[in-house]
Amino acid sequence: MECPHLSSSVCIAPDSAKFPNGSPSSWCCSVCRSNKSPWVCLTCSSVHCGSYRCDDFVVNDTKLGLVQKVREHLQNLENSAFTADRHRKRKLLENSSLNSKLLKVNGSTAAICATGLRNLGNTCFMNAILQSLSNIEQFCCYFKELPAVELRNGKTAGRRTYHTRSQGDNNVSLVEEFRKTLCALWQGSQTAFSPESLFYVVWKIMPNFRGYQQQDAHEFMRYLLDHLHLELQGGFNGVSRSAILQENSTLSASNKCCINGASTVVTAIFGGILQNEVNCLICGTESRKFDPFLDLSLDIPSQFRNKRSKNQENGPVCSLRDCLRSFTDLEELDETELYMCHKCKKKQKSTKKFWIQKLPKVLCLHLKRFHWTAYLRNKVDTYVEFPLRGLDMKCYLLEPENSGPEHCLYDLAAVVVHHGSGVGSGHYTAYATHEGRWFHFNDSTVTLTDEDTVVKAKAYILFYVERQAKAGSDKL
Repeated sequence: MECPHLSSSVCIAPDSAKFPNGSPSSWCCSVCRSNKSPWVCLTCSSVHCGSYRCDDFVVNDTKLGLVQKVREHLQNLENSAFTADRHRKRKLLENSSLNSKLLKVNGSTAAICATGLRNLGNTCFMNAILQSLSNIEQFCCYFKELPAVELRNGKTAGRRTYHTRSQGDNNVSLVEEFRKTLCALWQGSQTAFSPESLFYVVWKIMPNFRGYQQQDAHEFMRYLLDHLHLELQGGFNGVSRSAILQENSTLSASNKCCINGASTVVTAIFGGILQNEVNCLICGTESRKFDPFLDLSLDIPSQFRNKRSKNQENGPVCSLRDCLRSFTDLEELDETELYMCHKCKKKQKSTKKFWIQKLPKVLCLHLKRFHWTAYLRNKVDTYVEFPLRGLDMKCYLLEPENSGPEHCLYDLAAVVVHHGSGVGSGHYTAYATHEGRWFHFNDSTVTLTDEDTVVKAKAYILFYVERQAKAGSDKL
């Protein structure tokens, strides 16, 4: 039966207020004796159920639906207050973000368009490499101009694919996630971007980087470039990526260097060629081999390994020229590296020398700061002086007379720095130049810096971009 007071009163759940006649758990419906969701009339205290198990139950409203109207009105007020509060907080965040991204340039205020990358758990090694690559203009622009990957079946046909860790192994594209990350970094619409989808793909296709332990930034860069190169050799929305590369007039055939198959933007930008020259010390037989490279790994000469700072007075400062000279100088191979001479028909003592047969558009130099001892991998913390402009590579070329001076000069674009004592620990940051200004990228934080700060950094990886002919003639 219905409560006789419903036309003028309200029935509510007993846990909404305090009642003198026992606890709500002891109440039950006077009709079906159910104690599930009991309701009580505020006027006569009749108890009925809200479980709809019997036909006679108390409805929580008047016959005119006044309670529902009150509920709707209160809900609208709550929504309005919530919306206003959300807009207010968003405005404060936007203003805070804008203020934090303003800087003084020549006395005037300008905005920092750079975006940081959130650390997902010791992922600074990845962030430093991504920020560096994002500031290599020709390489970055190629990926940002690629069409988005689309799913071709089901409800998501025609939509862009977004990867999360809950998805399966299908539809994983390193190129697409790399493209989306690069697009997000210089839009200026957010202070920091989370590369979670890209990291998920890295986990899928690069098992060495699964987990949240610290990794080697150089090793990650090589894996990343190699896998981008391999994926770019495949199809792209039905169009060969090699065809897309051929259509890009800025990447001519003379700039291409094939590594593991057809040329891609990776080899067109970073690809160079080394000539490896080995001479048998017994019979004088000379062996030549050409090896493609994406980066050069340079030893820090042993005589400099105890010099940790630029201002230390005990001896000269190690320079990048010293490291390059050590890499290309004639070297006698030791007993563990005997050369198999085809003329002598046995392993013999020999000498080895590297020449650069072809320079890349972007010269990536890796300083070998980590080396193995008997039990662990130590870091060489030596400061290495490097130029910001005019790195002259002509003296390291196999045939320097065939290269014009404008093709041998390089200007620094980015530097990756390792802070700490070991490869499995510490922290990675990056410096990079964008539109004439230097920035320091420290995960989510991006700050404007100056050239004096950059040149004092203990570089781990250096990215040099080939200078255009119209630039100046400063040399190392």
